[in-house]
Amino acid sequence: MPDFPTLAKLAEDLEGGRTTSRKLVEACIARIADPAGEGQRAFIHVDKDAALAAADAMDGLRKAKAAPSRFAGIPISIKDLFDIKGQVTRAGSRALDDSPPAEQDAATVARLRRAGFVVIGRTNMTEFAYSGIGINPHYGTPKGVWNRAEGHVPGGSSSGAAVSVLDGMAHGALGTDTGGSCRIPAAFNGIVGYKPTQRRVPLDGSVPLSFSLDSIGPLARSVSCCAILDAVLANEPIVALKPRPIQGMRLAVPTTIALDDLDTEVATTFERALKTLADHGAIIERIEMAEFHDVGPMNAKGGFAASESYAWHRYLITAKGDVYDPRVAVRIMRGESQSAADYIDLLNERRSLIARVNARIASYDALVLPTTANTPPKIADLADDKAFTTQNLRALRNCTLINMIDGCAISIPAHREGDVPVGLMLAGAGGSDRRIFELAAGMEAVIRV
Repeated sequence: MPDFPTLAKLAEDLEGGRTTSRKLVEACIARIADPAGEGQRAFIHVDKDAALAAADAMDGLRKAKAAPSRFAGIPISIKDLFDIKGQVTRAGSRALDDSPPAEQDAATVARLRRAGFVVIGRTNMTEFAYSGIGINPHYGTPKGVWNRAEGHVPGGSSSGAAVSVLDGMAHGALGTDTGGSCRIPAAFNGIVGYKPTQRRVPLDGSVPLSFSLDSIGPLARSVSCCAILDAVLANEPIVALKPRPIQGMRLAVPTTIALDDLDTEVATTFERALKTLADHGAIIERIEMAEFHDVGPMNAKGGFAASESYAWHRYLITAKGDVYDPRVAVRIMRGESQSAADYIDLLNERRSLIARVNARIASYDALVLPTTANTPPKIADLADDKAFTTQNLRALRNCTLINMIDGCAISIPAHREGDVPVGLMLAGAGGSDRRIFELAAGMEAVIRV
């Protein structure tokens, strides 16, 4: 895998005159267009002319000492779930082809632009963000990093986002995370993905899957890269990230649900990572989380994702259900059979779950668990619906636990160079975003040794 630079290094090079935004954008466009690469599947639309114009503008502003931020001019990709002024937002589907172009940018896109980031294009995704695998029958499926000749899934739903960063087609990506859609593709591709505390980042201008669970977060090459983008998305000051020393970290490993049915490579990598952390002085405690047993029953009828997506889709799917990905349509339609009482029960049960989990984990710095139970499966092996469903649920399981408790979480690579990608997830209660970033930054340099 090429060693592409971090956002901090790119900012230094721009400030030092060693590169220009125009050069960065042209290089990304060339990688996207490379017929031997994944660009044609990773992107649904490339904003070549607009990106080059924006790059020239940022170069001019930097020359005039008026750049809006030190990151101005760095190209990033936008998941096809977000409005971009003048473009149709298709959400990885064909059902929205005849929708009118957006009249304004999504709130998060506007914030990235205000910081000077250059939008390179719209990335592919699972249709309507409803899967952790990343397969798209309409626009193709970009291959993940693992054994590309065989063709393994990229993870979803922010599939193209992860591949765009991985392959240097963008230097950061805007994604969403309802049950792992930033963290799963990050884990499957050996990069970093972040799910923020939901209330910190506005959802305005993005197609919803579940407005109760949807979070908007970044995918990038390092913890500090994600922290920079997260600050921009949350409209917070960009403050240098200070890694926490591993010595004395109090980490809880939930033994309930989260460690069940792990692929051998996931289990081995996870245990090695825990040993590495312990050897560096982390205090690691394995704890039962009885509360996690409640999540399965809460989602037995489809949960928030089914009920809230059905509410949004019910007229569109009636009119255009024949063009939906059948695997997505069947999950949306589970919401049709949920009653108002079912939904109210869900709201009450989630409030209770959040309170009980927050009380249990209050004395720890973070939870630590595998991002996914599985390694990236082969695309060809998921032609069968049963196999697809099994692997999809295994990919989503651990990440979903954190969305359900309204928490924040990061996935960082834990595998050794040359091994199958495995993500390590650090998670905390809602509002502990900065602590999670500091902990992850402290681990990042040693976790793969």
